[in-house]
Amino acid sequence: MAGHTQNEITIAAPLDLVWDMTNDVERWPQLFSEYASAEILSQEGDKCTFRLTMHPDDNGTVWSWVSEREPDRDTLTVRARRVETGPFAHMNIHWQYEQVPSGTRMVWTQDFAMKPDAPVDDDWMTDNINKNSKVQMALIRDRIERAAAGRRSEPALSTD
Repeated sequence: MAGHTQNEITIAAPLDLVWDMTNDVERWPQLFSEYASAEILSQEGDKCTFRLTMHPDDNGTVWSWVSEREPDRDTLTVRARRVETGPFAHMNIHWQYEQVPSGTRMVWTQDFAMKPDAPVDDDWMTDNINKNSKVQMALIRDRIERAAAGRRSEPALSTD
């Protein structure tokens, strides 16, 4: 058995702004509430290898892992996977973006399996990811929409 989640949200902001903000891994601690830090380890073309460190959990444990991420602006998709899998046998994430009349639709699809000796099983992690994705996506939506509103309120530059 394996875990699979798919969550989506529509952000009332231009696609370019959503793409730029959600693919700026170094700034993820300002976009996501769960990450204490994001450190770029290597960059090869568009592919980025990075370490994410979470804020301490309820037991004081700090979780950290290395992932790689490769955005493809032409197809409006991102493929990512955990390199240091921790309790996961594997974790693959696919981000998809689509311009829609009300802004930008962002979809996260996660396919994973927990290791047999992991402290939780696939069903528990599926439920956890679904709950957390909704929280993080709403937070990201709100932060990007605030950034978009700030851009709209800037005065236009004079051309004379």
